[in-house]
Amino acid sequence: MGRRRARIPAACASCKLEGRKKACLTREGVGPANCPTLTQRKILDRSNREYELPNIRELARQASIQEGECYANRHQQPYVMQPTKTRMEEIVEFSRKMKYRRLGLAFCIGLSKEASVVDEILRTKGFEVISILCKAGRVPKEQIGIKDEEKIFRGTEESMCNPIFQARLLNEEKTDLNILIGLCVGHDSLFFKYAKAPTTVLAVKDRVTGHNPLVPIYLSASYYQKLRHPEI
Repeated sequence: MGRRRARIPAACASCKLEGRKKACLTREGVGPANCPTLTQRKILDRSNREYELPNIRELARQASIQEGECYANRHQQPYVMQPTKTRMEEIVEFSRKMKYRRLGLAFCIGLSKEASVVDEILRTKGFEVISILCKAGRVPKEQIGIKDEEKIFRGTEESMCNPIFQARLLNEEKTDLNILIGLCVGHDSLFFKYAKAPTTVLAVKDRVTGHNPLVPIYLSASYYQKLRHPEI
């Protein structure tokens, strides 16, 4: 029996094909040996069957409608993309499309002011908002094995971030959609794992760049060159 050929993992981020030459965009398109559009038909078919579920189909349908409505003057030919809506506007419009009324807001204590503004905007737009910050519950970091030298403020009582509590409280409140603002890397992962309602992200934590994590990516050939060095 011959040796089974090793599967090559998908690597879309490394695809060098331009725009309409990609198999994922046109029937005539092509792709590398590990192009998932061309090589992962079984997974694709299983995934596509999920859209036959009415609630999943409607969520995906409204998300695609929302995507299109974020660009102006689409009737013009040839079309040059003209983005017109902020993510905050998108969340409001998408929630209305889905007839969501009860929104959950899970946020970092370091972005309390921002969360307060978002809460005000959502309430002004007619939504009910249930919000919970990351330190809710006042669970000491020692409970998960954190040593004093691993704390931010050593020698003090420091509450841990508790994304499981955030998620389960919003589950209990039966929110229709959850919105994350600034949860730390890893804490956001735990929230996603335990939350039952669909969840979107308004803002992510980046302490250095004013919560704009793409800044180092855009500057990776200049100011943040160190990101490209494997030895660092």
